[in-house]
Amino acid sequence: MNVKLIDSLAHIIKSLTLEEKMLLEEKIKTEINENISVKSSKILASSEKNNDLEQWTNKLQKWSERHPKNIPMLSDYGVSRGGIYEED
Repeated sequence: MNVKLIDSLAHIIKSLTLEEKMLLEEKIKTEINENISVKSSKILASSEKNNDLEQWTNKLQKWSERHPKNIPMLSDYGVSRGGIYEED
């Protein structure tokens, strides 16, 4: 698990304008509808009751802070699509 990546994402989300947060939220909803299984969608749907992106970001930040900070960073390749998925 890359805690620093999660921290970076939370920081980026916090720095977005309201318009950018709304665009991000729509993009996430689109991706969820297109790519996530029914089981995962049910889990995310229950969390959508707290539809406030700022609140979700704060929860994500607090969650990431509970994890050890001495985990080695992944390389750029390690977090790239090619490093995550086996591409033929």
